[in-house]
Amino acid sequence: MNRRISALGKSCVVLLSGGLDSATTLAIAQASGFACYCLSLDYGQRHRAELQAAAAVAKALAAREHRVMRLGLDEFGASALTDETMALPVDGVRPGIPVTYVPARNTVMLSLALAWAEVLGSQDIFVGVNAVDYSGYPDCRPEYIAAFERMANLATKAAVEGAKLQIHAPLIDLAKHEIIRRGIGLAVDYGLTVSCYQADAAGRACGVCDSCRLRRAGFAAAGVADPTRYLD
Repeated sequence: MNRRISALGKSCVVLLSGGLDSATTLAIAQASGFACYCLSLDYGQRHRAELQAAAAVAKALAAREHRVMRLGLDEFGASALTDETMALPVDGVRPGIPVTYVPARNTVMLSLALAWAEVLGSQDIFVGVNAVDYSGYPDCRPEYIAAFERMANLATKAAVEGAKLQIHAPLIDLAKHEIIRRGIGLAVDYGLTVSCYQADAAGRACGVCDSCRLRRAGFAAAGVADPTRYLD
């Protein structure tokens, strides 16, 4: 969760999507002294430009290693992010769980991060989930992160032998403008990131999906120039 971190010489796994939040999370982990191993997931998302952005962010922030794994959650569908026959919401963020929710995505991703962390001998995983501007996703809540951490410490050889794992979610209680200001203070180049749910192959954003609206409003509230390349 959101704890004081002192990690000089330790390694961690960072879930890196290529978006604004995960880039900020990587910068926080780096600034805390971790050697960062970044994991991105190709889960069949329609906004595949974020994977190129993840590679650019990992390089810019000097990650120790960056891996991309293929998941294929599009084989199940049931999300507007993995099924292009489903329309993305473009009329503004509304209450409830949106159609962009991908079933069990964060659980699957954190499980893979957990596996790599155990192989690396790492006791720390960083994830950029946010419960303030989270658009209704149930797997971005503090109680979910706490529950996954408890499970991880029951389910791994490393934890049973005394190497307890921590899940760090440093952005979980921050508004988007606070995240941006934190990242600016850590020299994050947000021009490298892609947040749009339907970004084109060049990474240009639509400007109207939920993610674009939250991002745009965040830069405005932070009083920072928005470096996003929009189609409009």
